[in-house]
Amino acid sequence: MKTMTCSQLGGPCEEPVRGDTADDVIKAQDRHLKDAVKTGDTTHEQAHQEMKGRWKHPRRSMEWYSSTKKAFAAISEL
Repeated sequence: MKTMTCSQLGGPCEEPVRGDTADDVIKAQDRHLKDAVKTGDTTHEQAHQEMKGRWKHPRRSMEWYSSTKKAFAAISEL
């Protein structure tokens, strides 16, 4: 299992986000953003909106996805 932070994935905080794969971490980040916004944390609203709209811009989204996968691969396992 590997850990990235919310900010490494484009969010505003240093909350750890864990997963066995880059896709797991991305999904955990999505849940973290949704939960933060649901509880009224306005600092996460912009990142949440970006996450929701990310795939409306496929080229930019693939760049983010590739970058995130590379960053995840560079992290050592716990």
